[in-house]
Amino acid sequence: MPKIKTKSGAKKRFQVTGSGKIKRKHAYKSHILTKKSTKRKLKLTHATLVHANDETSIKRQLGLK
Repeated sequence: MPKIKTKSGAKKRFQVTGSGKIKRKHAYKSHILTKKSTKRKLKLTHATLVHANDETSIKRQLGLK
């Protein structure tokens, strides 16, 4: 059987933690920042975990499952 290729887009966007959870960055932090409040931009800076419903799909794309 051939090896399963990793989706290069997923490889760039997600990172697996030591406990096996998947980290992601927030969207809406790249441009048009003048109208967004400082508080909102600060909250978008920090990474967060992927929702449990999406984890299996992302793990498949990363070739983990």
